[in-house]
Amino acid sequence: MEPIGSAKKISRNRCANLRWKGLHIEAECDPENHYSYDTAIWCLHTYKCIGPDGKVVDEFECSPARECYEQL
Repeated sequence: MEPIGSAKKISRNRCANLRWKGLHIEAECDPENHYSYDTAIWCLHTYKCIGPDGKVVDEFECSPARECYEQL
């Protein structure tokens, strides 16, 4: 499977509290199908798309610059 947001460059400093539906699916990547960016990302602390600091949660915004960040 391709990582979330593979069309963009993702920081290797992703937060350990990020969750997305792809974590719950055990399926092989089919090279015939194009990857689509239809992920719903949420924070493990709040279970919402907003982190405990009140800012938007995604694989780019959740970085060491945020107080709630936990290294993966």
